[in-house]
Amino acid sequence: MLQRRTIIANPTGLHARPAALFAQLAANAGTPITIAREGEDAIDAASILSVMGLGLAHGESVTLEATEDAASVLDELVAMLESDLDQSAA
Repeated sequence: MLQRRTIIANPTGLHARPAALFAQLAANAGTPITIAREGEDAIDAASILSVMGLGLAHGESVTLEATEDAASVLDELVAMLESDLDQSAA
């Protein structure tokens, strides 16, 4: 399994719109991907409700995990979390 750790960069956290973009990319990966807040159980990254349920705020650390064949998708998801998703939509 591959893991990537990153910090939520979006100033307002992973609220509805950023969570939807994140979950959509994870769902299109074709392989299971999980996301977890430090110290908590991992959840399905393709589930928008689960991702929103984490209530991730700006500056929080998360770990993404997927199978070896999903390295490029994990990198894309990390890049997404490390960007200001609200700013890129403007």
